[in-house]
Amino acid sequence: MSVTKPPAADRPAAVARRRGGRAVQAGIITVEFALLAIVFFTFIFGVIEVARALYLFNTLQEVTRRAAQMAAVTDFSSPAAMAALRRQAVFRSTAGALLLGDPVTDQSIQIQYLSVARSGAVLTLTPVGASAMPACPARNVVNCVHDPNGAACIGLVQVMLCGAGAGACPPLAYAPMLPLVKLSFPLPPATAIVRAGSLGYQPGMPLCP
Repeated sequence: MSVTKPPAADRPAAVARRRGGRAVQAGIITVEFALLAIVFFTFIFGVIEVARALYLFNTLQEVTRRAAQMAAVTDFSSPAAMAALRRQAVFRSTAGALLLGDPVTDQSIQIQYLSVARSGAVLTLTPVGASAMPACPARNVVNCVHDPNGAACIGLVQVMLCGAGAGACPPLAYAPMLPLVKLSFPLPPATAIVRAGSLGYQPGMPLCP
């Protein structure tokens, strides 16, 4: 059986059509891959962000718990000790954000000292005001011995995670780590309250004014 070849003059045109067809097919495949890649990577990044959000939900309470336990035995009159406490609470040795936990930083930790007022059988927790705040741990020991339910006796330590902005403790806003995922929502509040311990007091510590 013989095969009829196209005239020599038509061969370049046939080759060009075949090449053009392959180029169009390659272009279609490229466009399809790009569209699928966008969907695929958006899905993958979304899964990563959801996992990170769940990690943050679980870690926030652990951060406040660690900070409260350390604050209960840390000298509140020492700025260096309090700064170190905040760094350790977010698992850091230097100032900065919690690992994979931005915007939670050491500066997000708010520590309050509470007195426990008694009225009959009712106990009321009240933040120790600036005017009543003991100047040092030894003074707090004296205050609590004199009046355990007084306004100048630190009985409890409260730790919260707060964001920047107006208000006593504005919530922290979730910040996506990956640019393709647009997530923005307030993180759940995290609070821990523990009984005050030594607050840094050591036997023989001099009494401050």
